[in-house]
Amino acid sequence: MPPHLRLPLQAVLFDMDGTLVDTERLWWDAVSQVAGRTLTEADQAEVLGRPVEHTAAWLSAASGTPAADVADVLHREFADRVRAGIEPRPGALDLLDALAREGVPTALVTASPRAVADIVLDALGARRFAVSVTADDTERTKPAPDPYLAACRALGVDPAACVAVEDTETGVASAEAAGCAVLAVPSLAPIEAAPGRTLRTTLAGITPRELRGLVAYGLCVMSWNLWLGGSLVDDHRAKQLKTVLESGADVVGLQETGGRAAQELADALGWYHHRAGENLGIISRHPITARHGDPDVGFYGAAGVRIELDAGRQVDVWTAHLHYTPYGPYESVFDGLPEAELIAHEQVRLAQLRDALRRIDEAAADGVPVVLVGDFNCPSHLDRPDVAWPVTMAAQEAGLRDSYREAHPDPVADPGHTWSPVHPVHEDGSGRPEPQDRIDYVLHRGLRVLGSRTLVAGTPSPWPDVAGNDWPSDHAAVVTEFAVPRLM
Repeated sequence: MPPHLRLPLQAVLFDMDGTLVDTERLWWDAVSQVAGRTLTEADQAEVLGRPVEHTAAWLSAASGTPAADVADVLHREFADRVRAGIEPRPGALDLLDALAREGVPTALVTASPRAVADIVLDALGARRFAVSVTADDTERTKPAPDPYLAACRALGVDPAACVAVEDTETGVASAEAAGCAVLAVPSLAPIEAAPGRTLRTTLAGITPRELRGLVAYGLCVMSWNLWLGGSLVDDHRAKQLKTVLESGADVVGLQETGGRAAQELADALGWYHHRAGENLGIISRHPITARHGDPDVGFYGAAGVRIELDAGRQVDVWTAHLHYTPYGPYESVFDGLPEAELIAHEQVRLAQLRDALRRIDEAAADGVPVVLVGDFNCPSHLDRPDVAWPVTMAAQEAGLRDSYREAHPDPVADPGHTWSPVHPVHEDGSGRPEPQDRIDYVLHRGLRVLGSRTLVAGTPSPWPDVAGNDWPSDHAAVVTEFAVPRLM
């Protein structure tokens, strides 16, 4: 499926207690029996959605009885109540049957032990679930993401293409940490609304179609320095269009546009565009609903837009170009400058980035994710930990994550160099190898990375014989696919 469309619903992952069957009340009663008192609302955080071991430790602290003994009694009290009879929650069996008819796999994901889950599976029909994950099956259980991640691995699906159905804040936290969309149907305790989370009062009437509508959209974002608009390469505009189309990008943050590239590319593609100053531009297949930053920004700086994927999904996308000199890799490799001097020479770029971060924060809206792409003209501290490169560190401190390094954590195995596909040797004629480095980035806040790659078409001839290259730039592009949650 093209990345600009909604991801397909690959699976639905169901919590058990309080979601599919009315066992939350049975568990509450079992804990009350063992505690020897009536539980109150203040006890919910220690009881609902928690594994037996957690609640047993909590009761043990109050009673002095060894936690293992308390856990054994809790298991017995709860299992006896379950065997005495459980009732499916309204709409639960209808939804399971509808998903089965449409061939959507389902999993049971519970913080209850296997012995209790198997009793419930027998009552519901174990055939209804392709996979079941219990507290016995992962080292950590809810609210850690491990149970949902384990279910997704067993099903061979991407969490971003799954919906988890939960009834407690603890379970919701687990599913969201795993990257799933969440349908929350509270049982005993309320659940707060949040981006990527849908609240309903019952499963009755919920359909597979509605669940499909909860799955994240895919959004493919590209950062590309066009190298003086592409003017040094023959037929550069046609080659730029071919690159954008073949990349699968939905939105492209451009640098060195030559003033006209954003509008001309957008017009040819039938897309929307934003031009800022002589150098920056953004093109998008999705409507642009707002423009951010200074429209007359100089050659260096940042500009942004808000794009709307659908009525429930918006993303702020910014493009930035930071000053190219002094260039840290040259000073490090050619001049051998120590870390302190390398860091001191980043101050111009650092000031430019901080200005961009200020503008991003001024334009931000609650729940709207942010993507910042650009040619930063500096290495990353994630690639070269021997130097605390301050520009990328400042972006990280502002909550922006490096999508390429998320997808490829090992900088040795996956260096991701973007500078330079046309400069194998330094252009001063010395014959020295050009320092290859990653200086172009797709950063984000509030999204889930599905994949990221660098992009160069063909095998470009080196400078200065570049006119016939298929690749009309001196930078590699960076392309990242994101999952975009609903705002509410």
